[in-house]
Amino acid sequence: MTYTIDLIPSEINQHFVLPIPTEISREFPSRGPVMIKGKLDGVALTAPLEPNGRGSHFLLLSDDLVKGNIKVNQSVKFEFSITQEWIEPDIPRDIKDQITEAQLIEVWTGLTVKARWEWLRWIRSTRNPVTRNRRITVAVAKLQQGERRPCCFNSASCTLPEISKSGVLDLP
Repeated sequence: MTYTIDLIPSEINQHFVLPIPTEISREFPSRGPVMIKGKLDGVALTAPLEPNGRGSHFLLLSDDLVKGNIKVNQSVKFEFSITQEWIEPDIPRDIKDQITEAQLIEVWTGLTVKARWEWLRWIRSTRNPVTRNRRITVAVAKLQQGERRPCCFNSASCTLPEISKSGVLDLP
């Protein structure tokens, strides 16, 4: 199914987000992240729609898109459809270093792309650097034990601490 909607971007702590209406989000196959392909004001993109922790989703707008003509409080046309083809996530240096040091690159690349997204979302879902480091250590240990995904993780929560509180997107 293809969706075409006009939406108004919001800014949260210097990050631009495009909230997806709940009635549209309810049609998605998951309350967790979903990958989309589409166009935002005519610019092609493939990106995850992240859960907002309230039963809906949002698109985190990249700096490249914002530098175009996207402005807060100005309507944009968003055309997209859900895809099963997940794009490779960016792996932060601290995580990549520990995976490399533990000689787990082959294990990491043997995971599905969606599983890599889940590990990264779980690790990043804290503001506390001590907790983040502990999660990286736990992830490495679990990967060494053959576990493929993080356990006991609410995938429907917002895992971007710079724009959320307690797993809920901090909309103005």
